[in-house]
Amino acid sequence: MSGRTWNVGSGALCAMFLGATVLMATPVAQQQADKPAAPQTPIAGQPTFRGGVDLVTIRAIVRDGKGRPITNLTAKDFELIDNGASVPIQAAEQDSGPVGLALLFDISGSMDIDERFSRARETSYFLLSGLRNREDEAAIFAFDSGLHVVQPFTTELDRLRGSLSSFSPWGMTSIHDAIASASRSMDARATKRRALVVLTDGFDTASKLGAAEVSRIASSIDLPVYLVAVVPSIDDPREHEEGNRALVGDLADLARWTGGELFVATSTPEASTIARQVVSELRQQYLIAFPPGPKPGWHSIEVRVRRKGYSVQARGGYVAGNPAS
Repeated sequence: MSGRTWNVGSGALCAMFLGATVLMATPVAQQQADKPAAPQTPIAGQPTFRGGVDLVTIRAIVRDGKGRPITNLTAKDFELIDNGASVPIQAAEQDSGPVGLALLFDISGSMDIDERFSRARETSYFLLSGLRNREDEAAIFAFDSGLHVVQPFTTELDRLRGSLSSFSPWGMTSIHDAIASASRSMDARATKRRALVVLTDGFDTASKLGAAEVSRIASSIDLPVYLVAVVPSIDDPREHEEGNRALVGDLADLARWTGGELFVATSTPEASTIARQVVSELRQQYLIAFPPGPKPGWHSIEVRVRRKGYSVQARGGYVAGNPAS
């Protein structure tokens, strides 16, 4: 990967992030929007920019049949379906700007079992080592029954190092609620190529919001959510039916609906591979612009490539105008 990177020697892996300061981290103020909404209620807020007319923007990753990224497409190669109807694409280009990555750590009690938090910390090391110091930006959030800001966004990536000597995961888990709150906090970020990476074992015991509601919040601001499940082999749903079914159900759906993906990391090599893929995808995104539909409210969308054998990873919808009450 080109560009300047920040690397930490392997001896520093045991002294990564979320130092004792996480215990004193300030909970994010609860917003009225955090209250549960009816499943069919669209989330307000339209991700548009002005260029004579309002346009909706959507990020997309294109792969060939072997999973390799495709980076030489133009607007005429794409097709966009909005609520079942084809709409014209005004522009499709690859943004060359910096990457913005928010890491959201699960610090609930279950993460203190089977070295799950150590695997999460290790994965975050690999993610940050792929970023460019003083060019890309990153932030660290943590959650149990609430969301905590550990380190606000910064391009000085060495600020994200810390000590875990006095840290101990505890409390209940509110994955869905934490993702919703973290997503809202990224709504005003200027960085176009941004993503939220959630490091968790996947067990949600206290959320008020469901996967569909959270995906609408993240999708409405065009924020891909990547879920990295840090679990022992026995809980790997790819191998064992008794594994955490949320990892192939609600959480997998949430990631896919936002244009992200769910990964399972049970080993150091898997954690390294996942981190490289996430950062690589952010650098290879297309930014696609199209006019919003005339009907206010939630619009389901599908992005296609006109060439055979290609697949597209993108969010599943947006909100047009002022949704009807």
